[in-house]
Amino acid sequence: MTENKFEFPKEMRAMAEASFDQARQAFEKFVANAHSAAASIETRGESARASAKDVSAKAISYAEKNVAASLDHAQKLLQAKDLGDVMRLQSEYVQAQMKSLADQASEMGQIVSRAAMDAAKPNS
Repeated sequence: MTENKFEFPKEMRAMAEASFDQARQAFEKFVANAHSAAASIETRGESARASAKDVSAKAISYAEKNVAASLDHAQKLLQAKDLGDVMRLQSEYVQAQMKSLADQASEMGQIVSRAAMDAAKPNS
């Protein structure tokens, strides 16, 4: 009995091995790029968390200042002698709070803008 033994031609085997090596290299490059992208996303996440923390801390600081100003105003109102004092105190309070709120809004806008620009920066 003759045995029919099949063998790949050497050229075909070499071509298959080369294709396999290329596939392995492409896969390894894909995995490396995926790790790099994940690290970049993680870094951006840390930057976003830090920016959110800054915004949050500033908002709490503003709230504390605004509540303190309101309490001070209420105490001054309790010491008012007449309606004229009440009207003057109220006018002063409203003017001061409008300026304070405008300043706070401007500063908060700058903080948020910086955070957005930092988040948009490409990582080096």
